[in-house]
Amino acid sequence: MGELKIVLPDEIERAFRKIAMIRFGFKKGSMSEAAKEAISEWSNVGRDVQTEDWGSLEGCMKHVKKDSVDLQHEAWKSVANKYTKRKNANRR
Repeated sequence: MGELKIVLPDEIERAFRKIAMIRFGFKKGSMSEAAKEAISEWSNVGRDVQTEDWGSLEGCMKHVKKDSVDLQHEAWKSVANKYTKRKNANRR
């Protein structure tokens, strides 16, 4: 069985705990049951979206001559450059 550790804003956590306890009772495992139900429902909704969107993306980058690894490296370099520029600007 998998295990997730998530960080939530306090307001969302309180609301989730309240609903979980109302729905599943004040007993051991109620939070896990609530999380399992919520994630399962969300995953099922997401599955429909994923299958629809992939078809529309097919072939949209045929004109790009770089492979996926080169594109990934380029993207990370761009992110690193933005970060260092921002960091240097804050030092001034």
